[in-house]
Amino acid sequence: MIHLSRFAGKLIFGFTLAFILQLGNGAFAQDGKALFSANCASCHAVSKKLTGPALAGVEDRWPDKKMLHAWIKNNQAVIKSGYPYAVNLYNEYNKTPMNTFPNLTDAEIDAILGYINKTATATPATGTPGGEVSAAAAEGDNTLLFGILTLVLAVVAFILLQVNANLRKLADDKDGIPAHEPVPFWRNKTYIAFVAVILFLVGGFFTVKGAIGLGRTQSYEPKQPIFYSHKVHAGINQINCLYCHGNAQESKQATIPSVNVCMNCHLAINEYSGKEKLYNAEGEEVNGTAEIQKLYKYAGYTPGKPWDASKATPIEWTRIHNLPDHVYFNHSQHVMAGKVQCQTCHGEINKMDEVKQFADLSMGWCINCHRTTQVQFKDNGYYSIFEKYHEQLKNGKLDSTKGVTVEMIGGTECQKCHY
Repeated sequence: MIHLSRFAGKLIFGFTLAFILQLGNGAFAQDGKALFSANCASCHAVSKKLTGPALAGVEDRWPDKKMLHAWIKNNQAVIKSGYPYAVNLYNEYNKTPMNTFPNLTDAEIDAILGYINKTATATPATGTPGGEVSAAAAEGDNTLLFGILTLVLAVVAFILLQVNANLRKLADDKDGIPAHEPVPFWRNKTYIAFVAVILFLVGGFFTVKGAIGLGRTQSYEPKQPIFYSHKVHAGINQINCLYCHGNAQESKQATIPSVNVCMNCHLAINEYSGKEKLYNAEGEEVNGTAEIQKLYKYAGYTPGKPWDASKATPIEWTRIHNLPDHVYFNHSQHVMAGKVQCQTCHGEINKMDEVKQFADLSMGWCINCHRTTQVQFKDNGYYSIFEKYHEQLKNGKLDSTKGVTVEMIGGTECQKCHY
C-alpha cells in the first residue's frame, strides 16, 4: 500500500511539473515570435523569399549551427573568415549585407529558430484563398490538445488516489485494524491544497498574460466602408506609399488620404480589370468595380459628368493602428531620419488586401528594434549633432559593420517615446 501511495504522489508531482514546463515552453515560443517580428520580419518570411531567403529549414542548410549564430550576430565577420556557405550566400544575393544583431543572445536566436521551425511545420490553414499557414490557429490547436491531456492526467491521478484509499481500507479490514471513517475529498487537506496550487498557477498565468496583452490589437483586421486592396495599389500597380500617405515624411501622423487623392486616379479608372480576383478576410470574392462605385458615392461623382469636389463627403475609415495616449511616435522621424521602411512596422503591406495590424506594437517590440537596428548615420544631416560618433567612424574606433544603433543615440531613453 505504501508503494502505491508513493506512486500516486510521484504521478501528481510529475503532472504538476509537466504543466509548469509546458507554460514555460509556451512563453519561450511566444518570445521567439516577438523576436522574429522585431528583428527578422522586415526582410524575411518563413516560407517565402523576400529581400532575403525564406527561413524555413535554415538550420538544415547551415552545416554548423555555431556559424549560423555567428552569421546572425555579425555576418560580415563570417564572410571575412572565408566560410564557404556564407560567402556563397552573400554572392547569391548580389553582395547585399544583412543587418547585424550583436545584442541577440544565443538563447534568443534559438527561440527565433524554434519559432521558424514550428511555423514551417504547421498545418496549412483551410478556407483562405492563398492557403497560407496560420500560425495562430496552429498554436490554438496545440493549446486545446494540451488542455485535454492535462484534464485526462488530472482525472487519472484522482482515480488512483481513490483506488489507493480503498485498497488501504480493505487491507486494514483484513488485518483487523480499526478503519477510520474516510475523509470526503472536498474536506481532504491534501486535495484542497493541490487544487488551490493548480488554480493559482493557471489563474496567475492567464491573468498575467491577459494583463500584458491588455489594449494590444495585433492581427486586428476590421471591415472598412470600402474594400481597398493595398495588394492591388501598392503591390501590382507599384503606387508609392507616400503618394497616399505623404504626411509620413513631414509630420507625426501618416494620415489617411482624402477622397480627392483617390479621385485623382479614379476619375479615369471606373472599373476593376485586374487579372487577380479579390477576396475579403472571410474568403469571399469581392467585386472590385462595385467598390469603385462606393467611392463615387462618397465623392458625389457621376461617371461621364464633371465632378464637383465640394459635394464629396469623408470616408469613415476604421482606424487600425493606435498607440496609447502616453506614447509618442513620429512618422517623419522614422521615415526621413531613420530611413525605416513601411514594411518594418506594417508588415508586407503590398501583399495585403484588407489591412491588419502586423506587429503587437508593444514597448518590448519597439525597444528590441531600437537596440538592434542600425541607423543610416553616415552623410545623414539629422545626426550631425553626434560629432563623437562621426569622428569614431572616420578614425576606425567604431566597428563599421556594427555601426551606430538607435540605442546609442538615446533610442531607449524613456522620454524618447513617453510624454
